Amino acid sequence: MNSKMKTILQVSPLSNFQSIAFLVLRLVVGIAMILHGYGKIQNPFAWMPADSPVPGFFQFLAALSEFGGGFALVIGLLSRVASSGIAVTMAVAAAMHAFVMNDPFVSNGSGGSYELPLTYFAVALLIMIAGPGKYSVDAKVFGQG
Repeated sequence: MNSKMKTILQVSPLSNFQSIAFLVLRLVVGIAMILHGYGKIQNPFAWMPADSPVPGFFQFLAALSEFGGGFALVIGLLSRVASSGIAVTMAVAAAMHAFVMNDPFVSNGSGGSYELPLTYFAVALLIMIAGPGKYSVDAKVFGQG
Protein backbone atom coordinates (compact mmCIF):
# COMPACT_ATOMS: atom_id res chain seq x y z
CA MET A 1 0.00 0.00 0.00
CA ASN A 2 1.45 3.38 -0.97
CA SER A 3 2.07 6.00 1.71
CA LYS A 4 -0.78 8.36 0.71
CA MET A 5 -3.32 5.54 0.77
CA LYS A 6 -1.94 4.33 4.08
CA THR A 7 -2.30 7.83 5.53
CA ILE A 8 -5.93 8.01 4.45
CA LEU A 9 -6.92 4.54 5.69
CA GLN A 10 -4.82 4.25 8.84
CA VAL A 11 -6.52 5.16 12.10
CA SER A 12 -5.23 8.17 14.03
CA PRO A 13 -4.11 7.35 17.57
CA LEU A 14 -6.87 8.28 20.02
CA SER A 15 -7.34 7.49 23.70
CA ASN A 16 -9.82 4.81 24.78
CA PHE A 17 -12.25 7.50 25.92
CA GLN A 18 -11.99 9.38 22.62
CA SER A 19 -12.40 6.14 20.67
CA ILE A 20 -15.55 5.28 22.62
CA ALA A 21 -16.91 8.77 21.88
CA PHE A 22 -16.18 8.29 18.17
CA LEU A 23 -17.80 4.85 18.25
CA VAL A 24 -20.99 6.34 19.70
CA LEU A 25 -20.89 9.20 17.18
CA ARG A 26 -20.34 6.80 14.27
CA LEU A 27 -23.18 4.52 15.40
CA VAL A 28 -25.71 7.33 15.86
CA VAL A 29 -24.85 9.16 12.65
CA GLY A 30 -24.36 5.95 10.67
CA ILE A 31 -27.78 4.60 11.65
CA ALA A 32 -29.37 7.99 10.88
CA MET A 33 -27.69 8.02 7.45
CA ILE A 34 -28.88 4.47 6.73
CA LEU A 35 -32.44 5.48 7.60
CA HIS A 36 -32.22 8.68 5.52
CA GLY A 37 -30.76 6.78 2.59
CA TYR A 38 -32.97 3.67 2.73
CA GLY A 39 -35.87 5.16 0.78
CA LYS A 40 -33.48 6.73 -1.70
CA ILE A 41 -31.57 3.53 -2.38
CA GLN A 42 -34.88 1.82 -3.30
CA ASN A 43 -35.05 4.03 -6.41
CA PRO A 44 -31.52 5.46 -6.55
CA PHE A 45 -31.67 7.23 -9.91
CA ALA A 46 -35.07 8.87 -9.41
CA TRP A 47 -35.87 9.43 -5.73
CA MET A 48 -36.36 13.16 -6.26
CA PRO A 49 -39.50 14.58 -7.93
CA ALA A 50 -39.64 14.22 -11.71
CA ASP A 51 -39.19 17.98 -12.21
CA SER A 52 -36.00 18.04 -10.11
CA PRO A 53 -33.00 19.66 -11.78
CA VAL A 54 -30.68 17.08 -10.17
CA PRO A 55 -29.62 14.42 -12.71
CA GLY A 56 -30.23 10.77 -11.87
CA PHE A 57 -26.52 10.01 -11.56
CA PHE A 58 -26.13 12.59 -8.78
CA GLN A 59 -29.26 11.26 -7.08
CA PHE A 60 -27.59 7.83 -7.16
CA LEU A 61 -24.39 9.20 -5.62
CA ALA A 62 -26.39 10.86 -2.82
CA ALA A 63 -28.37 7.66 -2.14
CA LEU A 64 -25.17 5.60 -2.13
CA SER A 65 -23.30 8.02 0.13
CA GLU A 66 -26.16 8.12 2.65
CA PHE A 67 -27.07 4.43 2.72
CA GLY A 68 -23.67 2.87 1.98
CA GLY A 69 -21.75 5.56 3.84
CA GLY A 70 -23.99 5.09 6.86
CA PHE A 71 -23.32 1.36 6.88
CA ALA A 72 -19.58 2.01 6.53
CA LEU A 73 -19.67 4.37 9.52
CA VAL A 74 -21.56 1.87 11.68
CA ILE A 75 -18.88 -0.79 11.22
CA GLY A 76 -16.02 1.68 10.87
CA LEU A 77 -14.85 0.47 7.46
CA LEU A 78 -13.30 2.97 5.03
CA SER A 79 -14.60 5.62 7.41
CA ARG A 80 -12.75 8.57 5.94
CA VAL A 81 -13.85 7.68 2.41
CA ALA A 82 -17.47 7.19 3.53
CA SER A 83 -17.35 10.45 5.46
CA SER A 84 -16.12 12.33 2.41
CA GLY A 85 -19.13 11.13 0.40
CA ILE A 86 -21.48 12.06 3.22
CA ALA A 87 -19.81 15.47 3.61
CA VAL A 88 -20.22 16.32 -0.08
CA THR A 89 -23.83 15.12 -0.11
CA MET A 90 -24.68 17.08 3.03
CA ALA A 91 -22.92 20.22 1.76
CA VAL A 92 -25.04 20.08 -1.39
CA ALA A 93 -28.21 19.42 0.65
CA ALA A 94 -27.46 22.34 2.99
CA ALA A 95 -26.75 24.64 0.03
CA MET A 96 -29.97 23.58 -1.71
CA HIS A 97 -32.01 24.31 1.41
CA ALA A 98 -30.22 27.57 2.22
CA PHE A 99 -29.77 29.13 -1.21
CA VAL A 100 -32.19 27.47 -3.62
CA MET A 101 -35.20 26.88 -1.36
CA ASN A 102 -34.37 29.83 0.94
CA ASP A 103 -35.14 27.75 4.02
CA PRO A 104 -34.11 29.07 7.43
CA PHE A 105 -31.30 27.54 9.46
CA VAL A 106 -33.82 26.12 11.95
CA SER A 107 -37.41 25.44 10.93
CA ASN A 108 -40.20 27.19 12.79
CA GLY A 109 -42.25 23.98 12.65
CA SER A 110 -43.37 24.08 9.03
CA GLY A 111 -41.12 23.69 6.03
CA GLY A 112 -37.52 22.70 5.67
CA SER A 113 -34.27 23.94 7.12
CA TYR A 114 -30.57 23.40 6.55
CA GLU A 115 -29.66 22.75 10.19
CA LEU A 116 -29.66 18.93 9.89
CA PRO A 117 -27.60 18.57 6.70
CA LEU A 118 -25.13 21.13 8.01
CA THR A 119 -24.82 19.16 11.27
CA TYR A 120 -24.24 15.92 9.37
CA PHE A 121 -21.66 17.75 7.25
CA ALA A 122 -19.79 18.87 10.38
CA VAL A 123 -19.79 15.33 11.82
CA ALA A 124 -18.57 13.88 8.52
CA LEU A 125 -15.81 16.48 8.42
CA LEU A 126 -14.78 15.58 11.96
CA ILE A 127 -14.55 11.85 11.12
CA MET A 128 -12.64 12.64 7.91
CA ILE A 129 -10.04 14.55 9.91
CA ALA A 130 -9.86 12.57 13.17
CA GLY A 131 -10.69 9.11 11.84
CA PRO A 132 -13.02 6.47 13.27
CA GLY A 133 -11.16 5.62 16.47
CA LYS A 134 -9.64 2.33 17.57
CA TYR A 135 -13.00 0.56 17.87
CA SER A 136 -13.46 0.21 14.13
CA VAL A 137 -12.78 -2.27 11.36
CA ASP A 138 -10.35 0.30 9.93
CA ALA A 139 -8.17 0.01 13.05
CA LYS A 140 -8.08 -3.78 12.73
CA VAL A 141 -7.42 -3.84 8.98
CA PHE A 142 -5.20 -0.79 8.44
CA GLY A 143 -3.69 -0.31 11.91
CA GLN A 144 -3.07 2.84 13.87
CA GLY A 145 -0.67 5.61 12.90
